[in-house]
Amino acid sequence: MRALRISLAAAAIALLATPAAQGHVLHTVTSGETLWTIAAQSNLTTRTVAAYNGLSENANVVLGSTIKIPSIAEGQAALGGAGIAPAATAAGGTAAPGPARLASGGPAAGAPQALGAYVVRPGDTLSALAAQTGVPAAQMAYMNGLAPTANVLIGTVLKLPSGAPAPARASMPAPATRIVPQAGPYPSSARLDAAQVKALAAQHGAPSALAAAIAWQESGFDNGAVSAANARGVMQILPGTWDWVNRNLSSGPLDPSSAADNVRAGSMYLTQLLRETGGDPRMAAAAYYQGLASVRSRGMFEDTKRYVDNVFALQGRFGG
Repeated sequence: MRALRISLAAAAIALLATPAAQGHVLHTVTSGETLWTIAAQSNLTTRTVAAYNGLSENANVVLGSTIKIPSIAEGQAALGGAGIAPAATAAGGTAAPGPARLASGGPAAGAPQALGAYVVRPGDTLSALAAQTGVPAAQMAYMNGLAPTANVLIGTVLKLPSGAPAPARASMPAPATRIVPQAGPYPSSARLDAAQVKALAAQHGAPSALAAAIAWQESGFDNGAVSAANARGVMQILPGTWDWVNRNLSSGPLDPSSAADNVRAGSMYLTQLLRETGGDPRMAAAAYYQGLASVRSRGMFEDTKRYVDNVFALQGRFGG
């Protein structure tokens, strides 16, 4: 009988605990917070939190107001009710989307956009784009995983130098079709979690919480993400950076379709940036986003400052 009473009591406690574990929690907006930062701190996308609160993704949250942070299940239900695919939740929430999902430069609306993003317009050539942005054609081709003599197709997404002048045809409407150059690393329908990213980063000398914050900022841990600037995977690595890491930092060939190897490459690159910036994590994060040469010659752009601030706001929730 005593054992039965204990079992019944345990069951009652479990039932009482369920709503708190599965239900939403309330968050009071503090100074400097945005819908994006609030969502990211809870491992959710802006879209999920916005849908649950009946807001638009671009809504400005009011200081002192209350935002409801849903559980994964509640967030999925809210997205479904709004007619949005459940894959828009967050890392570990649902099945990952298919390969080559064009991302906006972060896991959710509100994250800084990818620098140097450009979509090829009618009449563009690789050599002309290189000349207009002040780099050799071979360098632009290498960074984007193209042959120097390649004829770029209309709609191809390219990475242009950070802060370079806009190409002559940039004011033309962007084509609706998007083409991703066929070069490693390749997007794949895999999604890692924070513990996996941190463990892989630590294996390659990168501060685990910093690497996880950058990975979440860049892709939401989604290896299927491809940015508008041709960066791919969990760590949003450009083809040229992938090749350079393989040639100069990796002890063996990395699998271009592997989410884990994407994190390995990004971690090795971050470790190298820390070496080159004297161990300064803010400078290394800025260089990861803007490019080290650009940061050194031109300082941090405003978008870069926002990117770095977001990374360090996220770092705390990953144990840093």
